[in-house]
Amino acid sequence: MSALPQTAAWAVDEHQLDPAASVEDKLRFAIRYAVLAPSNHNAQPWHFIVNGDSVSLCADRLRALPVVDPFDRELIMSCGAALFNLRVALSYFGLAYAITLFPWRADPDVLAHLRIVDGGHRDTGLAPLFQAIARRVTTREIFADEPLPPAIQRQLVEAAEAEGADVICVSNASLRETLAELVAEADRLQFEDPRFRRELASWVHPRRREDGMPALSAGLSALLDLAAPVLTSVMRTFDLGGGLAAAHHALAAGSPLLICVAMPTDDASAWLAAGQALERLLLVAANAGLTASYLNQPIELSALRERLRTALATDATPQILLRVGRAEPVPHSPRRPLAEVVS
Repeated sequence: MSALPQTAAWAVDEHQLDPAASVEDKLRFAIRYAVLAPSNHNAQPWHFIVNGDSVSLCADRLRALPVVDPFDRELIMSCGAALFNLRVALSYFGLAYAITLFPWRADPDVLAHLRIVDGGHRDTGLAPLFQAIARRVTTREIFADEPLPPAIQRQLVEAAEAEGADVICVSNASLRETLAELVAEADRLQFEDPRFRRELASWVHPRRREDGMPALSAGLSALLDLAAPVLTSVMRTFDLGGGLAAAHHALAAGSPLLICVAMPTDDASAWLAAGQALERLLLVAANAGLTASYLNQPIELSALRERLRTALATDATPQILLRVGRAEPVPHSPRRPLAEVVS
């Protein structure tokens, strides 16, 4: 099998880091791994400000999704995933650190402040996840029809729980069907809203660029046999909810495992923690040869979110719904130049 194409961001090589580099240079190098985190619509809504031995992680509200994510819940979760990657990279490079979350009440866009300090926090359990950062990929491909061993499921649960999340694994066919119906219903409801269609179309690009989603990614190409340049116009203009609902229903119901990451609370602190829990789970999955994709549509609609919580019989608040399994390799999504996300 030929190698899949990679953007420069995903081809980062740890050996490019000079062991004698300054702390600031090591921090900047570690951020190259942080930005490989997943984000809704591949919006990459983060900005890092490096100052000597410290870095501030900021939410880039200019890259928000006001229709699908009006409270910036998923934006902050994306930043949490980037923060977790940064923790993993620093642990791998042997740098101890101290983190303050939401350090300045007057500036809620600063989500975390991390400083390299002698005698700071060292989590030896994170370093083994380092190689998985560049292997992790989101896929819309159909998963192999094989159950995931209970031992692997336990590893995924323990990974997210280590970051303070509640995790519900769904392998039962009947409950997977129930969740698939919620996903399909959410698709139909979202696509009825022309604002949603316009927002989605603005992040679907005819050609792979530096952010957003490729126009002919799996799922979309299965739905529409159209030339890429006209796809976004069609999506913006027409309600495609029925077709996507059927496609996503099939993906959800046919996946061997659905996972919901939930949190005891539903505020910015919980969202940041949920993002870290998600990425820890995804990296453990990648180390096990698994991949994932997101079925967050029911969580993005408040009424369906409550129905999802009821279906899962949990008191916690659902934050992320994803499917996990084995699939054929797919290319990574593009990444913005570091000069745009680091200062």
